[in-house]
Amino acid sequence: MAPFSRIRSRLHPWAVLTVLLLGSLRGFGQTAAAFITNPAQWAAEVRAFARQDSLTPLPKRPVLFYGSSSVRKWTTLQQDFPGLPVLNRGFGGSRFPDALYFFDELVLGYRPRQVVLYEGDNDLGAGATPQQVYASFREFEKRMRQHQPLRRVPLVFLAIKPSPVRWALYPKVQEANQLIRQYIEAHPKYLRFVDTATPLLGPNGRPRPAFYESDSLHLTPAGYAAWTQVVGKALKK
Repeated sequence: MAPFSRIRSRLHPWAVLTVLLLGSLRGFGQTAAAFITNPAQWAAEVRAFARQDSLTPLPKRPVLFYGSSSVRKWTTLQQDFPGLPVLNRGFGGSRFPDALYFFDELVLGYRPRQVVLYEGDNDLGAGATPQQVYASFREFEKRMRQHQPLRRVPLVFLAIKPSPVRWALYPKVQEANQLIRQYIEAHPKYLRFVDTATPLLGPNGRPRPAFYESDSLHLTPAGYAAWTQVVGKALKK
């Protein structure tokens, strides 16, 4: 049965999730606005996944790529990782609260053998602190361990990338990456951190222009090729 046998009718009370998540994050009073999201804006994309699943046979126990537009726009996953049952479920310009909101449909529903997650980029861009991004990652991992089918499923976190348009945020990007990396390295059994940030930097320590689209945010095919080199080593056969 496709994982979208139901698209939850709870799309309208998205604010409830936001409030609950915010309550667990440090700095709530100072940066709450950074986490005010509207997951319902992505409902059409979620329904499109449901239609796609009804028309195309799904890989059994896929390597699930999940997260924001840097995943969504990685359209060459199957060519980049031949022989692996990769499945792309990146959506919109999502943030961590959105990824948590659609967790049941877009993660649990597919019973993946491995989850590859890229989030936090848009959170920082909207004003979230590195500590909030770290707390959101911890919440995502907690959600995985709460469900028996995912309890022993490896979770791979792709480091938040530097980008020219958000270069002023790079210190926060580094801090968020470091917080998550330290946690993962202290709990390595089912967690893996992949440095997808450093390969995008040139000898001058700045993002290589060839790796970014004209918006100075999203990756070009050359940028994804650089990611493929490091991500492939972490994927479960």
